[in-house]
Amino acid sequence: MDSGGGLIDLNADLGEGVGDDAAMLEIVTSANVACGFHAGTPTDLHETCRAAVAAGVRIGAQVSYPDRSGFGRRFMEMTTSDLIADLVYQIGALDALARSVGGRVAYVKPHGALYNTVVRHEQQADAVVAAIRDVDAGLSVMGLPGSEVLARARRAGLATVTEAFADRAYTPQGTLVPRAETGAVLSDTAEIARRVVELVTTGRIAAIDGTSIGVEAQSVCLHGDTPGAVHHAQAVRAALTDAGFAIGAPG
Repeated sequence: MDSGGGLIDLNADLGEGVGDDAAMLEIVTSANVACGFHAGTPTDLHETCRAAVAAGVRIGAQVSYPDRSGFGRRFMEMTTSDLIADLVYQIGALDALARSVGGRVAYVKPHGALYNTVVRHEQQADAVVAAIRDVDAGLSVMGLPGSEVLARARRAGLATVTEAFADRAYTPQGTLVPRAETGAVLSDTAEIARRVVELVTTGRIAAIDGTSIGVEAQSVCLHGDTPGAVHHAQAVRAALTDAGFAIGAPG
């Protein structure tokens, strides 16, 4: 619980060719940059990294299943070796692009179906951790509180960042309501901002069934590809600032 005055990171998915990346980079402190497997061309990613560096925004590799046609939102069975290789490839490629414009990859956040899968899927969670550790044990891992991937990352000696979602509904178990279900994506700007302030202040939020659940969050994800996304993000940042929170990336 934090009554105000703490540090909160704001992150957004960028480089996907959707949404207003330039506007989001004026609001967020961490950029989850696509790595080409679910979205983004090398030129897109290069320019996104350049813009993030110019804005002083921390760069993260948003790794995905190899699923451009499904935008990385479909579960894939993969062998451990195949998944590790795909993730190492993505992290390494994005880091090279970031370094070429004066930045670097500081953390890794799985995207879409992979993100939700490694909440409970032990084999794929192990593969994500192994890939990150093999590339650079100094990289941190961003994910859902209570997830297998964060627990295994900590055991492997990796730093972790717990994350909450500004515009997504939660199940009573603390996971995200699947996008295909009614009410999964929130659209009321004032309600989104109110929920985020409540979450970071009390460590709790209302699940979709009305029950109160605990959600630890060092970073809040502001999706950039939903209707009204920039307006939502601006409102969240203003509400947090008004509540006495400093906005900044984890050290």
